[in-house]
Amino acid sequence: MRVLGVDPGSRITGYGLLEEQNREISFIEAGLIRPPGKMPFSQKIHKIFQGLVEILDRCAPDAVAVEDLFYAKNARSSLKLGHARGAALIAAGQHNIPVFEYTPLEIKKSVVGYGRADKEQVRSMVNIMLRLKKQVPLDASDALAAAICHVNSSRLRTLTQKSLGK
Repeated sequence: MRVLGVDPGSRITGYGLLEEQNREISFIEAGLIRPPGKMPFSQKIHKIFQGLVEILDRCAPDAVAVEDLFYAKNARSSLKLGHARGAALIAAGQHNIPVFEYTPLEIKKSVVGYGRADKEQVRSMVNIMLRLKKQVPLDASDALAAAICHVNSSRLRTLTQKSLGK
């Protein structure tokens, strides 16, 4: 199973691609989609969408794991984040790839074991779990963490279904 993790943001969207085979998770690639700062917001969202479409075309994942919205004090920031998430959801939908959404708390618990871990802790654990020799950018490690969370959740769903005889 190939999973593309996405950490949406209107200024920087992180992505990370993993492959799970025989209970082994392998790193494929990770990076950032970074629209130019002076670009109008609507064009930034379009750039994020285009970047994700290119990645989906090239990498053909079986699933997309997207970080879900979280409570933010600034409503404007939440709305912008929602737009970036929408770009990811539409790109996956256009490719007919199932999307799985996980809260930041679920992702951090899955990777670090602690729901209030900071970005550096998440990156450290992602590096250890994927045996990365070189650190990826923080937003890309968050995307990889979303993909790891999905792999772990999929394993749990499979085990639960087997135990229930489904």
